[in-house]
Amino acid sequence: MLIAGPTAPAQAVTYGTPTIALSASYLSGAVGATGDPVVNVTVGQSGADASALTVSASASSKASVAGTGDVTVTGAGAVRQLAVTARGRGYTNLTVKVVGLGGKSATKTLYYAASAAVQNPADARWFTGSADASAAVDVGGGYAVVADDESNVLRLYDRSRSGAPVKTWDFSSQLGVSKEVDIEGATRVGNTIYWTGSLGNNKDGEYKAPRNTVFTTTVSGSGSGTQLAYGRSYKKLRDDLVAWDQANGNKYGFAAGTAAGEAPKQIDGFNVEGLEFAPGSTTTAYLGFRAPLAPTVPGGKALLVPVTNFDQVLVSGAKAVFGAGVELDLGGLAVRDIRKNAAGQYLILAGSWAADDNSDPYALYQWDGVAGHAPVKRADLPTTDPGGWEAIVEVPDLTAAGARVQLVTDSGSADLYGDGTEAKDLTHPEWKKARAAWFTLNP
Repeated sequence: MLIAGPTAPAQAVTYGTPTIALSASYLSGAVGATGDPVVNVTVGQSGADASALTVSASASSKASVAGTGDVTVTGAGAVRQLAVTARGRGYTNLTVKVVGLGGKSATKTLYYAASAAVQNPADARWFTGSADASAAVDVGGGYAVVADDESNVLRLYDRSRSGAPVKTWDFSSQLGVSKEVDIEGATRVGNTIYWTGSLGNNKDGEYKAPRNTVFTTTVSGSGSGTQLAYGRSYKKLRDDLVAWDQANGNKYGFAAGTAAGEAPKQIDGFNVEGLEFAPGSTTTAYLGFRAPLAPTVPGGKALLVPVTNFDQVLVSGAKAVFGAGVELDLGGLAVRDIRKNAAGQYLILAGSWAADDNSDPYALYQWDGVAGHAPVKRADLPTTDPGGWEAIVEVPDLTAAGARVQLVTDSGSADLYGDGTEAKDLTHPEWKKARAAWFTLNP
């Protein structure tokens, strides 16, 4: 008969020090916001199941911006989601802590910034990574490509969510430029997106060649699967416009507006901010001017100039050919964007020609795209929110009751966090952001 020997003592489990990593070290929110960005917290510990680890966060600096009770951690396993509800405007540091088995722990610091509340926060989203949104094009599936007038980076965003871009593209090398094109307008025909620089001088009145650029990108896929490929460019459109205006008696003062020392954003300056094709056409495109205003009535009219061979300008480098200027009464405002839908209904985003115009009026006008036909105001836009309204993402059916349109701001000059720093000068791209907002159009 066998007699069992003594049982060996159980070996004590040795647990390693937990690990913790944040998907972003810098996070931006807004007071009263819906759907602010979150941070993924990835944790682990040798010898332990990740689901046994505890993750928490606490305020380590300014609790008036966000305190311990304003941080929520959800999820289980190796990846948790951390969300912050902003209490007030400003900056604070949050300590994110993981406690593992054996009582061991590790921490990371999350640097948080909160901007002020805006009107109708439920209709607002914040696109982070850049504050200087300047043009937007819908690419289907609830996504849009957004341009930046301070760089040549194109960013793909989920239109329904706040947060970082899903993808980015920078075509500077293909364009042969090292400075910004100052992208201000865009439109799509089929799988081709046309982009235009402002064509004007810089704010100091200096000519910068990259700004005299229009170019195309080719779209493949849609939604989050969108891809862009570089197409072609043309770098003489400003020159063609000046020559055309001179040949027609300097009606719009393009030569004077582009002269050395002339700032672009003045009533008689030179600055393109809108681009859209004419009704039923894939060859004639309207250039929408922020400046100059057409000096035909007191206060001036907004100006569109048709480029009748715009497709060939990009396809073959043909010299641009122009039709007669289209002058529109937008109540003394200029074109900041122009966009049409598949039914040929146009919306014009109207705003001031001035450089620092965040407090000036903005409005949306409906138009049928026909010269001589008057646009009709559909909405006045709020001017108390940070940034200036700059881009129309897409045009809804303008005959539908309760039609809603999404607009995007250029918030580059806004003091988002109350410390006197313009958003474009913030050190961390995660704190830079442009506001996208939905507006219901008046009947």
